[in-house]
Amino acid sequence: MAPRIQSRRVSNALLPYLTASQSPSISSIQSTCPSSQLLSRQFSATAAPQTKLRRQMFQWLSTEGAALKHHIPGETNYLSRADRDGDSNEAPRPFPGNRTFISEPVLSEELRNEVYVRVVEKKRSLRAVSVELGIDMKRIAAVVRLVEMERRQRAQGKPLALPYARAIHEMIPTTPLAQEGERQTYHEPINDLPAHPSTGAQIFYPVPESRSFTRVDAGRVFSGAPTMEKAVAEKISHPSDLVDDIIQNPNSIEWVGKGENARQVLQPADVRIPHPQLVKLELDRKAFPNERRAVAQRHAERLEKQEAVDQQRRERAQARREKSIQHVEPERSRFEYRIQDAKFTKETVGADGRAPWAPGRRYGIPADDRKRGMVKIPTRVEA
Repeated sequence: MAPRIQSRRVSNALLPYLTASQSPSISSIQSTCPSSQLLSRQFSATAAPQTKLRRQMFQWLSTEGAALKHHIPGETNYLSRADRDGDSNEAPRPFPGNRTFISEPVLSEELRNEVYVRVVEKKRSLRAVSVELGIDMKRIAAVVRLVEMERRQRAQGKPLALPYARAIHEMIPTTPLAQEGERQTYHEPINDLPAHPSTGAQIFYPVPESRSFTRVDAGRVFSGAPTMEKAVAEKISHPSDLVDDIIQNPNSIEWVGKGENARQVLQPADVRIPHPQLVKLELDRKAFPNERRAVAQRHAERLEKQEAVDQQRRERAQARREKSIQHVEPERSRFEYRIQDAKFTKETVGADGRAPWAPGRRYGIPADDRKRGMVKIPTRVEA
């Protein structure tokens, strides 16, 4: 800790402020203290010396960094732009020290509005719009909710940060909407295979050389299911043959285990991908390379068939849901009560009463994190 300044030693920089008050104690200090003591502790007002790094920083700001002061509309304003040397094909990297990080593009405003128009106004399915525009189905659902929220705020007269959004879109890579007659650029991969928890185990499963072992059999091994019967296995020439049956009847997937440990048999990748019909499309293109129109027509029929099946499944689920709910609307009331019977059994609420589908999961039952002595930090990561 620095020593305190004694009253007999006063800096010259403070004397003008001290003499302005015309205090008798100050005048006595000035008369008794010699000039050598007054100059012994002066407050320095000179600038700090320039270090080598500071000189290099200002030199870079005045030469290469000057190009980044004002961004060019339609181009990124990353530090790597100054090092490209005219190479526009290089991937945008915001951090020069991390060459493995690449800035991914975002949806343009026109493409977002087109997604909303096709899904909400034209009543197209998420799956069809995902294939047409090259956008993941989860992102399409998020875009529809976001645009709906923006339109609701406009209707309510709430301001939107549109200038900020336009400025950000000018400085980051975006995926534009293709013009009429042009092919749409895919925004992201739409058929990525999600990791299944059953595939994390390493299993040594001996198979004789004379036996055919496909991805269907590998899924049954990972799930602990018995070997498929020979008559059923002979009907499957390719794993994609299971797609049509599972789309028509999702309940046809076999289950193994009992009680809470029951799980569905792991299906091959051809079935578990978000767009299994694209596998059939690629097989048709290889089998009939000169019949593009027939292949496209067959693919459109598959999409329509799958969309009709999904629509019927949603309607049946909605009908079951409405059948289990009793609507009560009192007279001269602006409220409507929806009453649904809750059955508290092991199958409906789980063994401990806290199943995710139980009615008391959100209402009426306090969470364990409110209790004393309970572990409140995650102890494992669910795949």
